[in-house]
Amino acid sequence: MEKGTKKRVVSPHLQENIMYLRKKLGVGKSFDVIQLDVEYAGRAMSLFMIDGFVKDDILHYLMRRLSFLGERQLQVHPLEKLLKTYLPYVELSKTNDLDEAVDAVLAGPTALVVDGVDYIILIDARTYPVRGPQEPDIERVVRGARDGFVETIVFNTALIRRRVRDPSLRMEYLQVGRRSKTDICVCYIEDIAAPEIIQHVKSAIANIDTDGLAMGEKTVEEFISGRHWNPYPVVRYTERPDTAATHLYEGHVLVIVDGSPSVLITPATFWHHLQHAEEYRNKPIVGAYLRLVRFLAVWASLFLLPLWYLVMTEPQWLPSSLSFLAKAKLGDIPLFVQIVMIEIGIDMLRMAAIHTPSSLATALGLVAALMIGGIAVEVGLFSNEVILYFSVAAIGTFATPSYEMGLANRLVRIGLLVLAGLFSIYGYIIGITAWIIALMRMNSFGIPYLWPFIPFSYRAMRDVLIRSPMPLKNRRPTVLHPRDPDR
Repeated sequence: MEKGTKKRVVSPHLQENIMYLRKKLGVGKSFDVIQLDVEYAGRAMSLFMIDGFVKDDILHYLMRRLSFLGERQLQVHPLEKLLKTYLPYVELSKTNDLDEAVDAVLAGPTALVVDGVDYIILIDARTYPVRGPQEPDIERVVRGARDGFVETIVFNTALIRRRVRDPSLRMEYLQVGRRSKTDICVCYIEDIAAPEIIQHVKSAIANIDTDGLAMGEKTVEEFISGRHWNPYPVVRYTERPDTAATHLYEGHVLVIVDGSPSVLITPATFWHHLQHAEEYRNKPIVGAYLRLVRFLAVWASLFLLPLWYLVMTEPQWLPSSLSFLAKAKLGDIPLFVQIVMIEIGIDMLRMAAIHTPSSLATALGLVAALMIGGIAVEVGLFSNEVILYFSVAAIGTFATPSYEMGLANRLVRIGLLVLAGLFSIYGYIIGITAWIIALMRMNSFGIPYLWPFIPFSYRAMRDVLIRSPMPLKNRRPTVLHPRDPDR
């Protein structure tokens, strides 16, 4: 209910309640809003529901039970008898607020209005069109669980409960959006997570003031994270229940938004976005190698292309042993223009791939190979070296586990390239310095973004750089100030 709105109390007179609910729900105007007038035990009743949200078999069963009632059975304390005896269903509740009943019906439950009763009974026999839990496309692993989050909040909380059976696991319900009334769950392990982080997340969500969350979890992230013009994400997205459970055990707080298959992990540092479940699905030495390769790929996506541009434009900065790197046929188009063109071209291809039906994906791949491949080189549009170094940078971008982090690093790469083109090596150094300072100034729900690098923590930084064996990881991250620091 909006702040300052007067509560509309349920009347004991059935027709008054029906008229109000019909007006608010748009009965007769919206074809999917159903009002069913019935009479059981000599009392007039009315059911309000949304077509497509109701489990018909459950509702039919309850209506059948009510049809067997005699008049005397509801003469005394009808509300208590209906709730405790004659409606044998688990998820029943009551409300004396008509606006709350309207919100409930729009969310899925069925409202039962009974003549002479100044409460409305809410029957939560809802169902949503859902898909089955499938392995996420972004966070695939060779070995491991194949289930992933879906768009229904109850299913997602159940997937987490299946992996975390701690009695102190908490799922706190919130509702955000004056019109959308979007369901949000704040999930944490009470015996581990720091109270100040929990309160910080809950307060940030409670302060969201908007009429609707059109983009679901992304809109929530923009409201709770701040720094709207900073491309780097301060929360981590995951579609894997096992990844979410792992972060719960460390002391993180999850934000689950109804209608979204992605769960927000808070707080999240820079290094959280560079870790992947695949590293923990292999032996520690193999996982450490995979992490090292991933880090090299990410650094290449950031620094390699601008650095090569500097080498090509000012070869005097190269030692003689590496002088071969500056020997290339650059063609007729200036090198800077070539790199900018291929940056924009790759982004155009990426957007085209998103909008291209899977049946046409092969054709798009052929077009891309011809455009950026041999023909583009033959006509002098690009040089072979530009395609080579940009391919390495693009592979590093795609090897970044976090899609949001990969996009942010791409913008930083373009910025470094522009600075290098304008101010030579001094612009390149200034750009990297400014980038590090900007990350140092960031925080995620009070946690330094570059921790454990800045401020430095040897033990934690070792775990970031090297995939440690799980038996040796017997301490939770100190920066989260967990209530139980030992695993």
